[in-house]
Amino acid sequence: MPVRPALAAALGAVALLCVASGPAGADPAETVTVDTTGRIASDGTVTLSGSYRCTAGTGPVFVTSSLSQRDPRVRHGIGGGIAQCDGAEHRWQNSGTVDSEVLKAGRAHVQATLMEMRPVGIVPLPAFHAVTDQDVTLAQG
Repeated sequence: MPVRPALAAALGAVALLCVASGPAGADPAETVTVDTTGRIASDGTVTLSGSYRCTAGTGPVFVTSSLSQRDPRVRHGIGGGIAQCDGAEHRWQNSGTVDSEVLKAGRAHVQATLMEMRPVGIVPLPAFHAVTDQDVTLAQG
């Protein structure tokens, strides 16, 4: 087998194992939660919120969120912000605009992550501190 396809297969297997096993080496005290109610405005702006706790990292850490409705395979990124990783619990709130024809008030599913961009050589790579999935209700307003 040529080296390049073998290397690609090995890297793909490692990435799959990392995704399947969740946040590798994450401190169990690191958490992210999602509030059970989000907001959707008439222009399609979605606002999600929750809380998080993380410890110091070697690179910047972000709280990101995505939302799906009707088809779980289709996720919409709903903003992101920098996390303060000092071991204390903090609130987060992300907003993003999605076509108002796509999302409606009602049931939805949110995934929130605490993701660090760790410097590895010359390229920062993502490292997940915490991930959570939560069913929510999108309320109009």
